[in-house]
Amino acid sequence: MQRHGRKGYAFYHIVAADSRAPRDGKFIERLGSYNPNTNPATIDLNFDRALYWLETGAQPTDTVRNILSGEGVLYKKHLNGGVKKGAFSAEIAEEKFEAWKKAKEAALNAKISSLSVAEKALLKQRLEAEAEVHKAKANAIAKKKAELLQDQVDAAAAELAEETAETAAEVASETAPAAEAEQAAEPTAEAEQAAEPASEESSEKKAE
Repeated sequence: MQRHGRKGYAFYHIVAADSRAPRDGKFIERLGSYNPNTNPATIDLNFDRALYWLETGAQPTDTVRNILSGEGVLYKKHLNGGVKKGAFSAEIAEEKFEAWKKAKEAALNAKISSLSVAEKALLKQRLEAEAEVHKAKANAIAKKKAELLQDQVDAAAAELAEETAETAAEVASETAPAAEAEQAAEPTAEAEQAAEPASEESSEKKAE
């Protein structure tokens, strides 16, 4: 297997190469690719060419052997060996292989279906968590706005109370001198009234 891709996202080419060649060096034939970054892993394999190389004596690495086994190449080689030995006919071998493929596809579809259900459940949980976060943020913003509005109302009330007090003080300062003048004028008028009878009495005495 030859490594390709970037760091953290590697995929591999499945190749037939001389055992003495470097892993990522020169190869004889490319047989397919293997991408482990998907779930399930994505495998693109030239089945017939992979079978050809196995039947001509090629020795797969452990990882490639697992891939070839999962794709049915090793089972097909086993069936072809049975046909050559006369254990069963080519038709029976083909029927067995088709039955194996159907079972393999059913298992794969079941796995994909279960993954889809799990992914949907995970997506639902993620959406619910995001909704809770958004709700908490909205409540915090609403609380903050309410606090700001209350601060504005309190400031306006304090300003109004201060203006009212100033107005009352101004009114009091304007009315105080007038009240004092009225109080000062009242005794003078009484004195004049008291003086008037006295003058009348003195005039009467003189007339007598």
